[in-house]
Amino acid sequence: MAPQPAVPEIYEDELHSVVDARTESLQALRELGPPDLVHLVKQPKGTTNKVGVYHHVTGIDASSSASLAAHINTLTFTPHDKTNKVVSGLYCCYNAFSRLDMRVQVFIPGSVESYCIDERGEKRVASDELWLETYLCSVLRAYSYADDGSGDTIKKIVGVRRFNPITSTEAEHKFLDAAERLFFNGWQLGSDPEIQVPNLVSNHLTTGLLDYIHTTGRYASGINLFEKLRSRDPEIGSLLARVYIAADEEVKAVKLLHDSIQELPMDYSLLDCQADFVNKKGRGDLALEIAKRSVVSAPSEFGTWARLAEIYVSLEQWDLALLTLNSCPMFTYQDKDAPRMPEPLRVNLPVMPESQCDEIDDGAGLTDFETVHPTLRKLHAAGFKGTFLKAYKLLTKVTEKIGWDQLLRIRSQVFVMEEEYRHEKQTVAAHPQPSSRNASTSAIRSPSPQTNGHGPVEESGEGSANGEGQSSEAGDSLEKPESTIASEEVKAGSGSEDPDPSHSSYTQFQNKRLCERWLDNLFMVLYEDLRVYTIWRTEMAQYRQQQLVYKKTPDEWEILGELAERLHHFEEGVEAYQACLSAKFSPKAMRGVLKLYEQQGDVRNMLGSLIKLVTWQYRWYSEFSPPLLFTIRRLIEEEGTLKVRSIIQGTSLPQHVLELTHQYTALVASFRTPGTE
Repeated sequence: MAPQPAVPEIYEDELHSVVDARTESLQALRELGPPDLVHLVKQPKGTTNKVGVYHHVTGIDASSSASLAAHINTLTFTPHDKTNKVVSGLYCCYNAFSRLDMRVQVFIPGSVESYCIDERGEKRVASDELWLETYLCSVLRAYSYADDGSGDTIKKIVGVRRFNPITSTEAEHKFLDAAERLFFNGWQLGSDPEIQVPNLVSNHLTTGLLDYIHTTGRYASGINLFEKLRSRDPEIGSLLARVYIAADEEVKAVKLLHDSIQELPMDYSLLDCQADFVNKKGRGDLALEIAKRSVVSAPSEFGTWARLAEIYVSLEQWDLALLTLNSCPMFTYQDKDAPRMPEPLRVNLPVMPESQCDEIDDGAGLTDFETVHPTLRKLHAAGFKGTFLKAYKLLTKVTEKIGWDQLLRIRSQVFVMEEEYRHEKQTVAAHPQPSSRNASTSAIRSPSPQTNGHGPVEESGEGSANGEGQSSEAGDSLEKPESTIASEEVKAGSGSEDPDPSHSSYTQFQNKRLCERWLDNLFMVLYEDLRVYTIWRTEMAQYRQQQLVYKKTPDEWEILGELAERLHHFEEGVEAYQACLSAKFSPKAMRGVLKLYEQQGDVRNMLGSLIKLVTWQYRWYSEFSPPLLFTIRRLIEEEGTLKVRSIIQGTSLPQHVLELTHQYTALVASFRTPGTE
């Protein structure tokens, strides 16, 4: 049995202040709730003083007060702390269905008390039904709060122990049984940030189920669950079809989608699933009509519009791709519920001897912004999330296919540019003409396609978009995007909500649309990404020519790797990540390099990267990362357990480090995955 991750200790300034802070935050919770809180009261031996320490945890079995009390008991014996004894412990676990915080208080030695706290801070009785809901929420949180291997999630909240909630077929049965019993209440939990309105098939419960099935490859269990549920509601066909496709049962998926859509012709989840499947088979022409119907059935959902835009991209209809993107409804990003805690007295982040490894000692795993050039620090695209991230990905995809200059040309053909709007306004003021057409709603067919506005823009050599930073001829070779005219300006000019009726006589752009302000902003952000990328590649080539070493700090290399990856320059991204790793360990860079080895099918180097990533995760109290588990499972399916275990064993790292990765392979074997025989 491999060791459990070490226990981080955050000391509170005032006894019980973190528990009070958690109670106060209950009203503000909107999603699945924060990770579970474990609060211990310690007493230095021979005194009456008491001190409060706490940490957070995910993946502990929360199906009863007994299982949580048992977890607290495992924390009362701390071999490294000989001077204090634990006198009581409190475990808090959020139930997002009933919006209650379930609590188990353990007094040592002595009694256990379990109860729940509502949003008003009042005590209630904890029933079996509430424990079932709490258990399901805790499994979903374990998946939702897991780190993808890059370390980004781990760095967000200090001191969270992450455990795998499902380590056996018995545990899986318990999870899927709870999911089945509560399935029709899943919409109450909220949904991913790209979804406007949670519904039966798009919510945190369905996301968690699909995530579990994808990670573990337990397709038969997923199919069995969704078949049972579909007999109660045909809408669940879209989830079943997704699992069939993932399980390589495409014939069944196609038949199911066909039959379900006959029954529910305007169900957008079914239509979206079908459009995605057909498009991925290289038949964008067939996917197009399906995606349009999906948009008609759910016009306020981002996903249906984004799918349509994606299909236009695959059909190389760039103008329609941009116009569709411009129509996407954008939502403010709602982040996961995070604990809001008072300032701690001190923080102790111990390392287990088992996860100590010279090769991955990276300080606190935090980026030192002091060593990052301001231009790199200010790349806004790195912070995009939710709908804005997905829209940006579509825009970079178009740019990768047709180039920046062509993108600007198409943009000026489909959107009203500021300069032509001003020019037209003056012309119309001088020669008014009656007409009934409306600039913002006319069909898009440009009789006189203009090239990009008025030739290259003078100020394109301004350094960064904010007029500072490392200017260079390389950055100047990119044309800076002109501004489009925003609908707000048109409204303001006419002093009314409706665009000025006289605009309909602007002959120049009867066939153009007004560009949404957020999309205009994405063009500016993309320009800045491309500019910085171009400068980097040009400088690097110049240094090589002169046989000089091109120097950047490890943190800068990591940012450049991400930048290249965002712009779909895969090899250049890997090059930057490797430069970062040659100076210090970075989980993000290691994840980037792992993708290269996956593409090349380089099993030995893949496992070398995985061992380091698993160990780094373990160092930061996480023994569970679904994407790392997924990669190891796929390797075992392709290569067999014996080969994978012997390659791991054959690396030169210390045995205690190898055991941590063996723990993942043992988990895959316990589920009797193909390749483990």
